[in-house]
Amino acid sequence: MNNSKITLYVMSCWIFAAFGGLMFGYDIGISGGVSAMDDFLIKFFPHVYQTKLHAKENNYCKYDNWLLQLFTSSLYISALFASFFASKAATKLGRKITILIASIFFIVGAVLSAVAENKLMLIFGRILFGVGVGFGNETVPLFLTEVAPIQHRGAVNIMFQLFVTIGIFIANLVNYGTSMIHPNGWRMSLGFAAIPAVILFIGSFVITDTPTSLVERGNEEQGKSTLMKIRGVSDVEAEYKEIVAACEQAKQQPSDRVFRLTNCWIGLKFVLSVPDILVVDLNGDDRIRKLERWVFILAGVVLAATVLTVMKIFVGEIVSEKFSVLIHRFDGGDYGEEKQAVEDYVKMVIKFILFALLASALHLPILALTETRTTGFAFAVSTNMLFTSIIAQLFLTMLCTMKAYIFFFFSGWIVVMGLFVFFFLPETKGVPIDSMVERVWMQHPIWKRLF
Repeated sequence: MNNSKITLYVMSCWIFAAFGGLMFGYDIGISGGVSAMDDFLIKFFPHVYQTKLHAKENNYCKYDNWLLQLFTSSLYISALFASFFASKAATKLGRKITILIASIFFIVGAVLSAVAENKLMLIFGRILFGVGVGFGNETVPLFLTEVAPIQHRGAVNIMFQLFVTIGIFIANLVNYGTSMIHPNGWRMSLGFAAIPAVILFIGSFVITDTPTSLVERGNEEQGKSTLMKIRGVSDVEAEYKEIVAACEQAKQQPSDRVFRLTNCWIGLKFVLSVPDILVVDLNGDDRIRKLERWVFILAGVVLAATVLTVMKIFVGEIVSEKFSVLIHRFDGGDYGEEKQAVEDYVKMVIKFILFALLASALHLPILALTETRTTGFAFAVSTNMLFTSIIAQLFLTMLCTMKAYIFFFFSGWIVVMGLFVFFFLPETKGVPIDSMVERVWMQHPIWKRLF
């Protein structure tokens, strides 16, 4: 095991960088709430507002509007393309500068969204915010992976997801408060995204670049001194040699092997992206929003669950999806007459969604393949954003068409995800990141054929 100890400085680096996850989580949590606010709909989507007012017979279809869905999905489409530029920036400029760029786009996007006076300004603000998401989601997990000591790598890597769920929780609190502020509460919800972005901006001047980034850009001595700084010890020779060897090996990789490794990344992220329970956060059901206190319970459970490091709970998602189908099916989509019926319905659905969100929050991030790390992260982020944008753009239409049976679609993908993880994902615990290929992937009965 390589030498290291946790110092106040390295902890501050982890926390500041993880604010990139908080910004992403805040946007996930804020979008669904803002798009359901009457003041927001009246200003930008009056037709949807009128549909909402008259949605007595079919509540599944009242938000079925492609422009309203574009409000959510435009961010992820933008992040998809931005992730490839972020990969180049992370390689050429370093992780530190790329995180700084992400924070700037976040700030500008948040401000423009908050002051938007028409759909064009609103969508453009979302696009800029999406560029920040692309740069942040590409670089922050990469940064955390590269600065994490072996014995604490799992805990450090999960910080990104932890801060995502903190952001979702905060967003639900903000939406609850601003929904009662008329007519500009939605502006406050969108504008508050600039606060964590400013923290990340300040933090980008505090954190260091990673030793791997410095070495791959030819700054070997600075890379070694930085490694000593973040490890808190002077004896880092063994780990430093692993980093140098990995960087040299990466430069010599033939293009066909890089292509195969990249395909591994795409396949891994595909099966983990499609069944994402984020549809609950992006498109919160009005039947749930009618009891705002339950929103806090939802977000709070996800936040608490993320702190745990237990996996093997895919069955929980499947069961919760099935029960949600039954509840939606027998409810029939009409809840407008009896308040008590609404509350009973919500309480039943909440119990199952809580379990689904608990399971979702425990999904651990996949560690980088050493030789194609920045490229791999770019394809992983872009794949995730591709399918998230598709789901965000089509979910409300699918809900209107498929009604309760849409949950069968997602539960089916959860089965695929569980099987893929069981058969294809190797254990990486305790293995140095720069020895991952030889000690993990080359030993796997399936993946070794691709290396």
